[in-house]
Amino acid sequence: MDRRRFLMGSAVAGAALAAAGCTTMGQPAVSPIRTRVDPAVHDLQRRTFDWFVHVTDRSTGLTPDRWPTPSFSSVAAVGFALTCWPVGVERGWMSREEARERTLTTIRFFHDLPQGPEAAGVGGYKGFFYHFLDMKTGHRFGRTELSTVDTTFLVAGMLFAARWFDGEHPAEAEIRRLAQAVYDRVEWDWAVVRPNRITMGWHPESGYIPADWNVYNEGMLVLLLAIGSSTHPVPTTVWDEWCSVYDHSWTDRWGPKHLHFAPLFGHEFSHMYVDFRGIQDPWLRQQQAEMPGFDYFQNSVRAVEAQRKYAIDNPQGWAGYSENVWGLTACDGPGDFRQVIDGREREFFSYSARGPGERDDGTIAPTAAMASIPFAPDHVTACLKAMKARYGAGIYTRYGFLDSFNPTLTQSGSELRHGKILPGIGWVADDYLGIDQGPIVIQIENHRSDLVWKHMRGEPNLTRGLKKAGFTGGWLDA
Repeated sequence: MDRRRFLMGSAVAGAALAAAGCTTMGQPAVSPIRTRVDPAVHDLQRRTFDWFVHVTDRSTGLTPDRWPTPSFSSVAAVGFALTCWPVGVERGWMSREEARERTLTTIRFFHDLPQGPEAAGVGGYKGFFYHFLDMKTGHRFGRTELSTVDTTFLVAGMLFAARWFDGEHPAEAEIRRLAQAVYDRVEWDWAVVRPNRITMGWHPESGYIPADWNVYNEGMLVLLLAIGSSTHPVPTTVWDEWCSVYDHSWTDRWGPKHLHFAPLFGHEFSHMYVDFRGIQDPWLRQQQAEMPGFDYFQNSVRAVEAQRKYAIDNPQGWAGYSENVWGLTACDGPGDFRQVIDGREREFFSYSARGPGERDDGTIAPTAAMASIPFAPDHVTACLKAMKARYGAGIYTRYGFLDSFNPTLTQSGSELRHGKILPGIGWVADDYLGIDQGPIVIQIENHRSDLVWKHMRGEPNLTRGLKKAGFTGGWLDA
């Protein structure tokens, strides 16, 4: 599944859990974690944070989908920017005053955007927002869809901001009030158009998208916020339906048994806002006899381990893949064409979701590994250092990693539509993507200080959704 286009307990796991502040049984630490990170990790987080500062419009709060290529705004990227501002304050990179002003500007803008069923001149409908918005007006861009998942990550950023800005300043009180108001008016129940399933989106021209959130992926937070709504809730049976496919979703092809979703973003995005360590839904509790302590956090630990093992095995023989250079997810690519390289025909793709055993064209996305740092901190740090040492300024610049690169594609003719060929590296993307930059900043901070997780553990709408869905244990019971 393409997250932007809607085309639709091992030893390693235990070590990663311990580094993230958990016991080997997945129980979270009681006190906030403060984890020292390598200076290279700190540098990456700062540079990536600076990208959001540089590109986000101060008068609207809109963050572009990509940069430096001129672009529309991605509402999910806006949610990630809202999450980044408190990180910057905590790290000393931004004043609380600036973070507060940026946050309130953004939430006011979205609160006041016109909504309606019209195909143009509005920013959303039924409380949801369109996937892409015009950078100047905030109105629907082109014929993009009303997106349930992108709205979810926008609202998640607002709800986190409402928890973090907890002071008596009038602007902070307004942030809290408006964030809740934006969330409360989302008509989640309107998006349930097939039994116990939330649709991925809607077009004013053609109606609901014929695809739902019913496969294990990044959509967990969509369901949890929908179930937790006090104004337009969906029935808890949507979570039962979500879990009903799990028995057919297991894989152990490249590592420990886990719920399969090939691109790593599916194992990272909801985890930016939900601390899944030590909490279990009814389905997870049924797995305890076979896999004691198994939870969704451990599932992501295993998925990351499988990605790294896939790069080590490198069954398709792509250049650059190794134990320290890995990471497949949805990202930019060279273009849609075939080319013979070293006597073998290779197929390449433009923006696409990539993952082991599915679509793989040799394109590596640094965000795939970097946003996995809570799940495998040592391996991710090694990957970061190896990428910088091997490819240097060709892929790592003032604002961190460019979106993606492909060491196999070292020569290309007229078929190349995106990026450029750099000597000694191969194809490198031209742009940074907001939805790939955000997870780097956020997940590094979750690993470092528990910041987003800590505040979201007290977010009443999310915790209400978790409890109604049947989650118990760990911090949720505390």
